[in-house]
Amino acid sequence: MRHELEVLAGPEAVAQRGATLVAATARAAVERSGSCALAVSGGATPWAMLARLRAEDVPWARVALYQVDERVAPPGSAERNLTRLAGCLESVPVRLEAMPVEEADLDAGAARYAASLPARFDLVHLGLGEDGHTASLVPGDPVLDVADRAVALTAPYRGTRRMTLTYPALARADLLLWLVTGAAKTGALARLLAGDPSIPAGRVEAGRSLVVADRAAAGI
Repeated sequence: MRHELEVLAGPEAVAQRGATLVAATARAAVERSGSCALAVSGGATPWAMLARLRAEDVPWARVALYQVDERVAPPGSAERNLTRLAGCLESVPVRLEAMPVEEADLDAGAARYAASLPARFDLVHLGLGEDGHTASLVPGDPVLDVADRAVALTAPYRGTRRMTLTYPALARADLLLWLVTGAAKTGALARLLAGDPSIPAGRVEAGRSLVVADRAAAGI
């Protein structure tokens, strides 16, 4: 798919731009339909954005926030995206829909989470790994071929299984917002922008895709 690209000076500018875009999307969605559905990835990129989002004008009471992916780990674990996410949004009146990775039957939990997802996401935030992964869609994992479910479990990746939105779920996004920073991502970003299907990120399709990258990631 075609990706729009914005290149900014550094990680702080990328985080602020991401916060501004998420806030504007939420306001527009609530004005249009009365509610907003967002999904946020884990990894290193979202936390600075979310910290800045607290200072933005966001109609939080009308927002439902979903997870794009989550590690299978105990409650409160430092490995959990939810731990960081809840900390960033402490006291914010948002409806946070956590992935049920603590359940004994993870496949059943994934199915229930899939059933809770909206028909469309107003915005889905994605990161980009050096190996070209996004969400928890990693090279060589059988989850890449899941076409009949919106949520699925991965094989162990860096020692931990993950629950993740699949390609069909990501395709529900009206807007994909990729935040990409650091020189280590230069190769993966070039392949994403070229639509290279040999990396997991290159296979994502949605209504619109905007990549906000810093100069280091863009190789400038």
